[in-house]
Amino acid sequence: MTQPHTHASSLGYFKWAFIVTVVGLVLGAWLGWQSTGTIGGMATVFFICTVLAVLEISLSFDNAIVNANKLKDMTPEWQHRFLTWGIIIAVFGMRIVFPLLIVVIAASIGPIDAIMLAATKPEEYARIMNDAHLPIAAFGGTFLMMVGLTYFFDHEKDVHWISWVESKMARFATIKGIEIAFVLALILGFSRLLEPADAHTFVYSGIYGLLTFLAVEVIGGLLDASQQTLDAAAKGGFGAFLYLEVLDASFSFDGVIGAFALTQNLFIIAIGLGIGAMYVRSMTIMLVEKGTLSEYRYLEHGAFYAILILSVVMYFQTLVHIPEVITGLGGAALIGISLWSSIRYNKRERQAELNGEVSHGQARVEA
Repeated sequence: MTQPHTHASSLGYFKWAFIVTVVGLVLGAWLGWQSTGTIGGMATVFFICTVLAVLEISLSFDNAIVNANKLKDMTPEWQHRFLTWGIIIAVFGMRIVFPLLIVVIAASIGPIDAIMLAATKPEEYARIMNDAHLPIAAFGGTFLMMVGLTYFFDHEKDVHWISWVESKMARFATIKGIEIAFVLALILGFSRLLEPADAHTFVYSGIYGLLTFLAVEVIGGLLDASQQTLDAAAKGGFGAFLYLEVLDASFSFDGVIGAFALTQNLFIIAIGLGIGAMYVRSMTIMLVEKGTLSEYRYLEHGAFYAILILSVVMYFQTLVHIPEVITGLGGAALIGISLWSSIRYNKRERQAELNGEVSHGQARVEA
């Protein structure tokens, strides 16, 4: 009797995502009609918007899990701020402003000229974006790698999914700066596979990604440390808010750049990725309010493994093209396996409790 209620309440979390989907797809179809004047062109743009939305969801599901992990420790006020202001920054900032900003810097033109370039010369706009892929991949890959390694290199972490790997990482976490040393060595190693000019750019961008992660950690730590004497909820919440915004931006790099493989139209990209971002927001809210992370023991582990895989993929994309579909499916598969492992663990625990109760009851009867 409770299952239909649970199912309905879960769908309720996606109400706004469904509304944005309908509005976005209608807007995409209208854009296709306006640009081509044909039914075929309208259907093509409609399809591209749909594929981009699915791509964004598959690439960002681990993002939703990590967001939920951070949000559960924030005050309701700061949770609300992230899920309102944060989604505006994520959709408008990363899916529209960020690609424009890259073109503004790379082409040394003004923001208005960048918008005109996107509208009138999408091929040139896409070329500039693709040329900026290497520094973006190095920066975003480094930041995400630090996020993943920091989770596993934690000496207080006592729940392990792949125990033979995670237990060793937790034990080595007592060595200060081990994850930083690992990432720096990896940056230098990858740079040797690139041409000298590209290697220089890769190393600098990777170091900036590392410094950004450390800066966010320091700022968050300082704000959290001041909570005894200042407004704890606001200050500590702001540190977590800042961390989540930079994290979301790093997740968005891959999707924004990869979207240009499907279309060179900035506005179609914004519609498709914006729809996907709304589903990520809805999944985040559901995970926080329903306590899904605590219910499924290894789900969080799967998300952080997916982050590490994504960071490595972003590094390799500086050498060879890796389809974004493979990246998304790989992350989804890891999360799916971790969910399956969590369900199996819960079944074993319930069975053990049931056997214990039966044994205890038999002992009382015999007594």
